[in-house]
Amino acid sequence: MNIITNNNIKCTIALAALENVVDPEIGLNVVDLGLIYQVDFDDRDKKIYCSMTLTTQFCPMGESITDGVKNALQHTFRDDSLEVDVTFDPPWSHERISEKGQLFFNK
Repeated sequence: MNIITNNNIKCTIALAALENVVDPEIGLNVVDLGLIYQVDFDDRDKKIYCSMTLTTQFCPMGESITDGVKNALQHTFRDDSLEVDVTFDPPWSHERISEKGQLFFNK
């Protein structure tokens, strides 16, 4: 799980919040599922940029998952504005799943 960031401390806080956002079809959070690609922080303009993906372009829960990511970040960083971008480049693959996520699937 490689997440790009320009602020490791704030990213750790963001990822902790995003662990509460669960893909309802799979039952695993977006962080351990490997859906979060990048979280950057612009302290001067008080803006957060998050790049994420979905397991498939046709994910029926895509809007719900994306809204969950936005809500979790906004709740955690109340004074910042958000830009959440859903991308499929590169496409999601099973290799992005964290060790914790692998354990979830192997229970």
